[in-house]
Amino acid sequence: MNVPGSIAIIMDGNGRWARRQGLMRIRGHEAGVEAVRDVTEACAEWGVGDLTLYAFSWENWQRPQREIKALMHLLRRFLEDERPTLMDNNVRLSAVGRLERLPDKVLAVLRETEELTADLDGLHLHLALSYGGRAEIADAARAIAVKAAAGEIDPDEVDEDTVAAHLYQPSVPDPELLVRTAGEMRVSNFLLWQLSYTELFVTDLCWPEFRREHLAEAIEAVGTRTRKFGRVVEPQGSGETP
Repeated sequence: MNVPGSIAIIMDGNGRWARRQGLMRIRGHEAGVEAVRDVTEACAEWGVGDLTLYAFSWENWQRPQREIKALMHLLRRFLEDERPTLMDNNVRLSAVGRLERLPDKVLAVLRETEELTADLDGLHLHLALSYGGRAEIADAARAIAVKAAAGEIDPDEVDEDTVAAHLYQPSVPDPELLVRTAGEMRVSNFLLWQLSYTELFVTDLCWPEFRREHLAEAIEAVGTRTRKFGRVVEPQGSGETP
């Protein structure tokens, strides 16, 4: 495989999977942890540089409080239980989003896990938590406005590079591949700036069913595409002048 350096995944369908099994929605989220573990280990083995998982969106705060509480408990347990797996696979973990809204105990465990894995130099796993693409761009615009008001930035010189430098994680490369599970054909406010030229792959599998072999299929499928970035790319040997 021609493995992408940066991959993003919208992990969708946990609730639908649970309903099909006659289970409560939270059981689908619990089953999804196995998919997270398998896909993360695969990316670490294959040499992927960055993996960004859409774990909890800004809009998810509108869900019933009982479900939110259960999800936060599951997130805390995941962060504690998966530390040995992260360490064994040389995986550094970071979180991205408006993290201040997370419960204090969850945020504390998250920061501890980030610190424990900070020196690992293999796969960089990014969990998008309390995250929204529009919120990220708005936060970047606010930071730029503050600097402009303080005379640190000339408004006339603000360009795409300026905006990119004020995103949550400006050093992370834009994803080359976005995978979405459960068949939904939308990006759901995820990495709106970064996905401008990302190759999309949608599968009907719900997230708890997704495994490394399905990620390999996605990588192979988009590997046959030509990424043009708005340019005209002529087939080799066509005799055309670029």
